[in-house]
Amino acid sequence: MDWLFPPEKRVIPYKRWISITMRTLHLIGIAGLAGAYLYQQPEAAWYPFLVVTVISGFIMAGMEVYADGIWLIQLRGTAIGVKLALLSSVIWWFDQPNAFIYFLAIIISGIVSHAPGRVRYYSVWHRRVITEPLELRPGEIKDCGG
Repeated sequence: MDWLFPPEKRVIPYKRWISITMRTLHLIGIAGLAGAYLYQQPEAAWYPFLVVTVISGFIMAGMEVYADGIWLIQLRGTAIGVKLALLSSVIWWFDQPNAFIYFLAIIISGIVSHAPGRVRYYSVWHRRVITEPLELRPGEIKDCGG
């Protein structure tokens, strides 16, 4: 599983600036989606913002997973999965976008992204903070240099 959990994080050139750009586009997209969730605007008014939000979100998540798949099992990655499930529930359970779900997704984002590291790096699967890929491999001994 080295392709998903590499021994060392993969380096992405200009990752910081790409992340800043994608976060900015993502925020613009989220703001535009308010038209759907809060004001019941026609799809033509908010659909371009949905596209911006989805594409920027996939790029941000893709960069994190590529750098180190550990992101998927940390709360910061798991929260993204929860938000996607909530937001996609509109397709199955509601006739139109639901403001409560929109706000809940924003609240989850705000809390998890600004929480201390011991919260963001917590793994609900392992019930502890996971920061190093080697911790995920049972039976492997980490060389501490001694």
